[in-house]
Amino acid sequence: MMAPQRIEARPKSGQVGFVHLGLGAFHRAHQAVYLERYRQRSGDTGWGVCSANLRASVALVDGLSAAGHRYHVAEYTDSDSVTLREIGVIEETLFSGRDGAGNWGRDRERLLARMASADTRIVTLTVTEKGYFLNPASGELRDDDPMIIGDIASPQQPRTAPGLLVEALARRREAGIAPFTVLSCDNMPDNGKRTRQAVVQLAEKRDAALASWIASEVAFPCSMVDRIVPAMTDTDFERLAALGVTDSNAVVCEAFTQWVVEDHFPAGRPSWEAEGVEMVADVAPFETMKLRMLNGSHSLLAYLGALAGIETVYEGVNHDALRVLLRRYMLEEAAPTLEMPEGIDLDAYADSLLARFANDSLRHRLQQIAMDGSQKLPQRWLSGALKRSVAGETSPCVALGMAAWIRYTAGEDLLGNRYTVDDPLAKRFADLHHAHGVDASALVTAFLTMDDVVPSELAADKVFAQCVLNAYQKLTQGGLSEALVALERN
Repeated sequence: MMAPQRIEARPKSGQVGFVHLGLGAFHRAHQAVYLERYRQRSGDTGWGVCSANLRASVALVDGLSAAGHRYHVAEYTDSDSVTLREIGVIEETLFSGRDGAGNWGRDRERLLARMASADTRIVTLTVTEKGYFLNPASGELRDDDPMIIGDIASPQQPRTAPGLLVEALARRREAGIAPFTVLSCDNMPDNGKRTRQAVVQLAEKRDAALASWIASEVAFPCSMVDRIVPAMTDTDFERLAALGVTDSNAVVCEAFTQWVVEDHFPAGRPSWEAEGVEMVADVAPFETMKLRMLNGSHSLLAYLGALAGIETVYEGVNHDALRVLLRRYMLEEAAPTLEMPEGIDLDAYADSLLARFANDSLRHRLQQIAMDGSQKLPQRWLSGALKRSVAGETSPCVALGMAAWIRYTAGEDLLGNRYTVDDPLAKRFADLHHAHGVDASALVTAFLTMDDVVPSELAADKVFAQCVLNAYQKLTQGGLSEALVALERN
C-alpha cells in the first residue's frame, strides 16, 4: 500500500453554529468532513457542531468527548490508496436517549438549550427514515406510535427528533429568537418537505399557533447526500492500526462524496460551494436519481445476496449474474422513471455506481443495508415501479427484489442460517409468515396489501403481483441462480 495522505484538523474554536441529530458514522464521514474542509480553507470558525445521539450509542458520545471530539476518517479510493483525515469540527457530543438503567434524556436539556440558542443557525439530521415517524406510504405522522404519543403527552421532555425540533422551536418563538433552518440529510424523497410535515403535524397536537408559525417561518430545505460508509469492523480497525491510527471513533468510507442542497437558509450558512457542495434551486431530480439507482441497487443486492449467503456489496457485485441484474435494473427500470436536467448521463452514472460498489477496500455488509426495508423500499423501488405500472410497463427486477425481501423477512436465508430481521415492522412480518406458512400465494398477497408499505395502486396491478409471486416461487424452490435465470428470460 502507498503511504497514506494525512490531513490534520484545525484547532478548535469553541463556537457552535450547527446542532446535528444522529451522531452516526455517516454524519462523521460526510457533513462533518465538508465542514472541516470548509473551516480549513476559509478560516471561518463560527460553524462548529454540537452532535447528539437520540436513541443509542452513548459509548460513542462519551468516547468522542474523551478524545477531545477529534477522530479520523479514512477515505479509500481502493485498498492501495487512502487519505487519513483528522476531523475536529465537532465541539460537543450529547446523549438524549435511554441509558443502561432505562432512564431517558441524560443530556436532553443541554441539547434543547443548544438548539434554542440564537447561536444555532442550522439543525441537521441523519436519524434514518424511521426517525421521522412518518407512514412510508402516506407521508403522514404516525401519531399512534408510542414514542410520538409520549412526545404529545410530555412535549417538554421529547424523545424523538420531531419532538426535539418542536420543543426547541417553541422555546425560540417564546424568546423572540428567529428560527434555525432544519436540514434533513436522510435518504428520503423530498426529505425537507417530509421533515416539515412531521414537525408541523406534531406541533399541531400541541399548539395550533406554534404549528402555524413553524409552517410559515421555518425553512426546511431538501438535500441529497451520497457516500458509502460501512459499519466499522475489527478488520477496519486493524488496517488503521497498521497505518499508525489507534482511534476507536474512526470511520472508514469511500473517497467519493456528494452533497446537493436546496439553497434556502434564512439564518445564513457556510460558503460550502468551494468544497464541492452543489447548491441548487431543486434537489428532487438528483435525490430521486440516487434513491432509485444507487439505493435501489443496494437493496437488490442486500436481499438477494443475503439470502444466498453473500456477505458484502463487493462480493455481490463480483457475482456476474447479480452485476448484470443491477445494470439492467438501473437502466431499464430506474432510469426511465427519472426526469433529469440536461447533461446528466444516466448510463455513465450506472457505470460509476458499479465501479464504486466494486471498491475492494470497503466491507459494506448486506445485512446493514437490509435494515428497515419497510421504511426504505417505498422510495427506492415502489414509487418507480408504480410510475411504470401506470404507464403500462412491467418491473421484473423490482418484482424479484420484492420476492427476495418477503423471503428475507422470514429471518432465515436459503441455506438455513438464522438472523435477526431489523425493521420496525418485524413483528408483523413474523406473524404473516406464521399465518401463511408455505402458502406462497397467500403470503405474497399479504405482504403486497400492506398499504403502509406498498402503494395500493401497485398492489392492485395483477401483472406485478403475479410477477412477484412467480419470482418468490423460483427463489424459494430453485435458489438465487434459478431466479436470476428466470428473470433473464423475461
